[in-house]
Amino acid sequence: MNSCRVCGNNLKEFINFGMMPIANSFKKTIQIDEYKFQMSVGFCENCMTVQLINQPDPVKMFHENYAFFSSSSNYMQTHFREFANKVIEDRLLDKKSIVVEIGCNDGILLENFKERKIISVGIEPSKNVARIAEKKGIDVINEFFNENVVNQIVKKFKKADVILSANVICHIPDINSIFSGIKKLLASDGLFIFEDPYLLDIINKNSFDQIYDEHVFLFSAMSVSYLANKNDLELICVQPQKTHGGSMRYTIGHKNAHKIDKSVVNQISLEKTNGLHLFKSYCNFEINILKIKVELINLLKILKSENKTVVGYAATSKSTTLINFFGITSDLLPVIFDTTPNKFNTYSPGANIPILPYSLFHESDPDYVLLFAWNHSEEIMTKEASFMKENRKWILYVPKLQVI
Repeated sequence: MNSCRVCGNNLKEFINFGMMPIANSFKKTIQIDEYKFQMSVGFCENCMTVQLINQPDPVKMFHENYAFFSSSSNYMQTHFREFANKVIEDRLLDKKSIVVEIGCNDGILLENFKERKIISVGIEPSKNVARIAEKKGIDVINEFFNENVVNQIVKKFKKADVILSANVICHIPDINSIFSGIKKLLASDGLFIFEDPYLLDIINKNSFDQIYDEHVFLFSAMSVSYLANKNDLELICVQPQKTHGGSMRYTIGHKNAHKIDKSVVNQISLEKTNGLHLFKSYCNFEINILKIKVELINLLKILKSENKTVVGYAATSKSTTLINFFGITSDLLPVIFDTTPNKFNTYSPGANIPILPYSLFHESDPDYVLLFAWNHSEEIMTKEASFMKENRKWILYVPKLQVI
């Protein structure tokens, strides 16, 4: 696909990561003929949207064995509780209100509304995480968001006072149909509020590993404003977030239904000051990525020659991009430790590096720890502070290679 999913304009490719596996496809056995796809990224000069040129079929990414559970992070639990409370207070929600979440995962956000007895409906295509949300008493529709789902909700309840989504809208390739469905589902004075990794943060921090199969879009205020207007909606507010190494919360409503906050104009101005509307900015981004690649591989080879042990911390989706694009193999990184039970004793996508339970991390006694969950670095480094004092060092690669 070489045309923009938003406006149909031709895309200009600025980086090609090569053949990539599904980022969350952690398997119990070593995979030899693993499914891979060509992962390259393009920029649309018409609507300013950055996107994957090709993306795998959604059923290959979101299924009954989906390996990401939002509730595994204490930080994210706090973040979503604060998110929910703000929405409830700002919109004066009560027992007569209805909140819908697109991609509710294990119910980490909606459970906060349910506790306040607000009608909550989650839409979640991955069966395993949907089951967990259902056990929390949340009404879950185990499907991809579409017109049929919209009709189900409106028929059973009413139009939504608030539609929410967190780290999901950037996953959905047929984006215009999603916004069309949101327009139909949203009450006349309702709000659609979603947050996703933010393009300007990704560029400024060189956080290239935010690019993987699920993230078909990297949004900016410019691109979201264009997308909303195209679907007879409008962007009325933006709020920067710390999550995922830098995210943006976008608030959208029906046209002329709400006052547009000055944050929208200010953010778009900042994006243009930083060159997000210029193709050359993305070419410079590629140069920075390749520099980190050379430096990290050289470091790992030097540490191996010195008989230093290096282990990975957190088998994230982001780690799949780095490991496979950089060509890191098990001789340079023999193991990755993770806290997610269904990743225990599996192998990393593409490189087949063993994933072991976090409970074995301390006894592995590493010299260096390559931190893949850099977006949770503060939480993780605080947790591991006493252990790392014993002459152990962290390896970070965002925004540049650092040994701490």
